[in-house]
Amino acid sequence: MENIQTRIDLTPLTTAIDAIRAEVGKVIVGQQQTIDLLLTALLADGHVLIEGVPGVAKTLTAKLLAKTMSVGFSRIQFTPDLMPSDVLGTSVFMPKTGDFVFRQGPIFSNLVLIDEINRAPAKTQAALFEVMEERQVTNDGTTYYLEEPFMVLATQNPIEQEGTYRLPEAQLDRFLFKIVVGYPDAAAEVAILRGHHLRRNLSDALDAISAVLTADQLAILRSQVHQVHVEDKLFDYIAQIVQATRANKSLYLGASPRASVALLNSAKALATLRGRDFITPEDVQELSPSVLRHRILLTPEREMEGGTADEVIAQLVQKIDVPR
Repeated sequence: MENIQTRIDLTPLTTAIDAIRAEVGKVIVGQQQTIDLLLTALLADGHVLIEGVPGVAKTLTAKLLAKTMSVGFSRIQFTPDLMPSDVLGTSVFMPKTGDFVFRQGPIFSNLVLIDEINRAPAKTQAALFEVMEERQVTNDGTTYYLEEPFMVLATQNPIEQEGTYRLPEAQLDRFLFKIVVGYPDAAAEVAILRGHHLRRNLSDALDAISAVLTADQLAILRSQVHQVHVEDKLFDYIAQIVQATRANKSLYLGASPRASVALLNSAKALATLRGRDFITPEDVQELSPSVLRHRILLTPEREMEGGTADEVIAQLVQKIDVPR
């Protein structure tokens, strides 16, 4: 892996990522893995589903990431009565001209935070299919394109079931990652309490966050990610992992080819995040749970045994020979 013809100068990328980490770190304590995965998704141009119980800073982390960039930001609270037009926009009749004019909805932004995405019914969730995959909205036969960058950060609570709707597999497949946010450890929780005690309120802390990255700069960083070197044997390794999900007896549904592409793109982004211009098997292994856990379905028998998607992913990855 060391015989690489073209080297990439990752200094601007490293500088930008360090600056974002520093800004987010002014408010968020711990959650290093979550932040790394969000930065990886940002560089890989992918959407993220964040799952965790209330109070673990899912929404706050997403808002902080948006504040570190000079891009448009919108927040949509999903509710059972939310309609597709409330998200995408709608045609409005203008009496003066006698014409209908399309009024863009909150999805027309650069970084869109969708809170509690599983609270909206299937009709509203389906409205996200086209815009998340094709970065466009079609209304009355006219197509409206979204500006780059475009990234959806959606949160959901795994515990509460009343008043929620399960996300369709087709929509889950459009998320690059599903990040599971757990509780902080004791040391991190003490640091959270100290930070809360020292600052007057959260709005002051958010005001202290500065934008350190523009849309044009992000486009340049993403172009560097595309140039990351990938050896042929790593293409095989990624394909073997994803194909193993389709032949596993514990799984009712395996991962799609979109998962293979997601694993490749995110591994390239993670490599640059770690200061490398080539990916390693360890990058692929580290990202496999986040890329695959929402794209597979356990069999009823495995679920009754108390199995989890992450356990199955770990087992199948362990069985595949690591290329060296």
